[in-house]
Amino acid sequence: MHARRFRRETLTTTRAKRSAPHSVYDELAGRIAELGRQAHHRGWVLGTSGNFSAVVSRDPLRLAITASGVDKGRLGPAQVLEIDGEGRAVRGGGRPSAETSLHLAIVRARGAGAVLHTHSPWSTLLSDAHAGAGGLAIEGYEMLKGLDGVATHEHREWLPIVENTQDWSAGAAGVEAVLRQRPDAHGLLIRRHGLYTWGRDFDEAVRHLEVLEFLLEVVGRRRDGHGGQTWPS
Repeated sequence: MHARRFRRETLTTTRAKRSAPHSVYDELAGRIAELGRQAHHRGWVLGTSGNFSAVVSRDPLRLAITASGVDKGRLGPAQVLEIDGEGRAVRGGGRPSAETSLHLAIVRARGAGAVLHTHSPWSTLLSDAHAGAGGLAIEGYEMLKGLDGVATHEHREWLPIVENTQDWSAGAAGVEAVLRQRPDAHGLLIRRHGLYTWGRDFDEAVRHLEVLEFLLEVVGRRRDGHGGQTWPS
């Protein structure tokens, strides 16, 4: 009787192990890879542009992040690395994104659970056209209600614009300072480079990405000859 019970308990334990979910890192690597392919299909991360990350753990800080130089249209979980709070790879092959320091800065400044960066045409164009103002204001659109904490289309979203650099290890501190000055911002633009957005978790970050990319395209198309508006000089 004891032997039969032991076998039943062993079988139950074995089945539980087989059906147990993957680790947090494995799950996030799969979701990041899927997002990369979808974003590529929508024209937001063509070629090897863009990078995505998500928090695996906070103590110690660990991020799953896309490897450098990877075609997002062919992105797979094996091309997503795990890094520590200093940006060093602790799992996976390849090199972390050159903008790893920027991801870490946003996670620290915002308490973000995921950080997403695209190189869409509209984010690139608008980041250049409005750089002189230090940011881009978007207001009056119903889609703004897709952003966390926004309950009305009358909301005015301000996206700070920062200059691009080849050294984000040095430049990340400036971005972190900008974010602390604008605690209401849901994203930022890097001049002639693209959009960064984030969320408390991966799902919220993806929603913010879709909302902001939609709004940037609407604003860009309107100022490109529709609605009687013109581009700023």
